[in-house]
Amino acid sequence: MFYHLLYPLRVYFSPLNVFGYISFRSIAAIITSLMLSLFVGRRMIAYLKNIQAIQIIRSDGPASHHAKSGTPTMGGLIVLFNLAVSTLLWARLDNRFILMCIACVLWLGLLGFLDDYFKIMKKNPKGILPKWKIAGQVVFALGVGIYLYFFPANYGYPTSVNVPYLKDVFVEMGVLYILFCVLVIVASSNAVNLTDGLDGLAIGNLIICAFTYGLLAYIAGHSGLSQYLRILPVSGAGELTVLLSSMIGAGLGFLWFNGYPADVFMGDTGSLFLGGVIGLVAIFTRQEFILVVVGGVFVIEALSVILQVLHFKRYRTRIFKMAPLHHHFELSGWAEPKVTVRFWIIGIVLSLIALSSLKIR
Repeated sequence: MFYHLLYPLRVYFSPLNVFGYISFRSIAAIITSLMLSLFVGRRMIAYLKNIQAIQIIRSDGPASHHAKSGTPTMGGLIVLFNLAVSTLLWARLDNRFILMCIACVLWLGLLGFLDDYFKIMKKNPKGILPKWKIAGQVVFALGVGIYLYFFPANYGYPTSVNVPYLKDVFVEMGVLYILFCVLVIVASSNAVNLTDGLDGLAIGNLIICAFTYGLLAYIAGHSGLSQYLRILPVSGAGELTVLLSSMIGAGLGFLWFNGYPADVFMGDTGSLFLGGVIGLVAIFTRQEFILVVVGGVFVIEALSVILQVLHFKRYRTRIFKMAPLHHHFELSGWAEPKVTVRFWIIGIVLSLIALSSLKIR
């Protein structure tokens, strides 16, 4: 909004030229969403408590989690509101990637909200049936895939996926790129959802992912840098840095309340759309494969659940004491804050490894 209102006036007042810089608007977006989170957060938590939006604690979970009884959930509303407001204020609203990310926030945010609403407010422990929740994610992701097939992010390599760490190596997918987009978005959304089981765990790693993809988006959108680092240039991708900066600020503000011991839980309201946005940005920046490294913590958590289920169905025994993986470490005697911080450290290391792909080719 500010870009469209103030940047055209630079011809009359030259300092307004600063609104044309992605770097300035990204910093402003972080500060705005962070301050909004701190202002809105406490009030939203009080409201959630007042309407009895209380998280149901798993009876078969770690014993230490029973102390969390009475903690409100659906805190993803805090992140959604602040991310959306900050993005609308500081990003260019004529950018197709920004508009599609906002659509993702609203669509998957609504899907997660309905799931939490039926679980918590309607006392239906299943919430939305898994098949309908997946269907809702697939519908959105399919729309994205079809759009990008006909209007690709990079017209030189419309349906080719870059292989990281290898120089000028691409996998040509053709029409299968549509299904690949569905896989990336749905998998990313659900992997974050599975990781959201400890105080601060998911949001901390989301902040790390947002920072990493913010850098990749800026480089992809900069013709000089993308050519120098030999990554696919994507016109307009730099604007995603502003949106991801809004996510960082909103995430930091939410972490203020979600850090151990948490005052509020994110719920599906937040985890589904945040994971979806990360997957969407990976597609827009043409850095899809590197998402496995950047979001490695989420990948490991999701794989632990898949392996646990498959192994139990076949052998009637468990690989882990409990899945997702963070619960396995809790039951192994690690304190919850220690698990969270160590997973953050792993996330940081993985992001550094991912960024090294810019030079290792």
